[in-house]
Amino acid sequence: MSNIYIKHAVLIISAALLCIGPFTTAHAESAVKEHPAVLISALGSQLKVGDVVFIRIPALPFKKVASTTNSWTNHVGIVIDTSGAEPTIAESRFPLSGNTSLSRFIGRSDHGRIAISRISLPLTQQQQLKLVKASEKRNGIFYDTGFDLHSNRQFCSRYVREVLLEGTGIEVGQIEDFSTLLSNNPEVDLSFWSAWYFGEIPWQRETVTPASLLIDPKMKTIFDGYAIKGEQK
Repeated sequence: MSNIYIKHAVLIISAALLCIGPFTTAHAESAVKEHPAVLISALGSQLKVGDVVFIRIPALPFKKVASTTNSWTNHVGIVIDTSGAEPTIAESRFPLSGNTSLSRFIGRSDHGRIAISRISLPLTQQQQLKLVKASEKRNGIFYDTGFDLHSNRQFCSRYVREVLLEGTGIEVGQIEDFSTLLSNNPEVDLSFWSAWYFGEIPWQRETVTPASLLIDPKMKTIFDGYAIKGEQK
């Protein structure tokens, strides 16, 4: 494991520990102003294999991803199973890619903030099976803290993009280099990214962001709001 990966690991873990807190209905109620709130169980019953799930992780590195891309979201996963008590989400996460339940996935999001997008055309059973297999072969891969589209590791938006492409043949998300990505936001905190890359931003590196998946015209939004536990008010 490289020294850069270890240093990033320490930063991500430290930031994550600082933001861990109870996920309560009261938190969600204070946050819900312009967006609807639904019960996690009710939202889960609407999901289908292939749905893309966006959340907002409140740890500093992830918040910088959101602000840099002019978006609220900074993490994304994909539904691979709806046959159990609740849907299963496949994701590239730190330290290794894998699966988690919908409630645990939402539990990591700031006040339960979430959006669900779906490819406009319904997926066939064959496409769903291919999608699941595509996710399975990408499990257990180290998280790429450098967000390099061509590395031998993974990061969340690349993971979802590749799983959808392999399962359905449909490309979602915009591939762009860091030069284009960072120039699109004149208020971007270049000092943070310079520090993240230890003094030298890889301007020509290609990547894909959660924000670009969220706004892709080939996807339609089926929910955008907050998912909460307990009784709905």
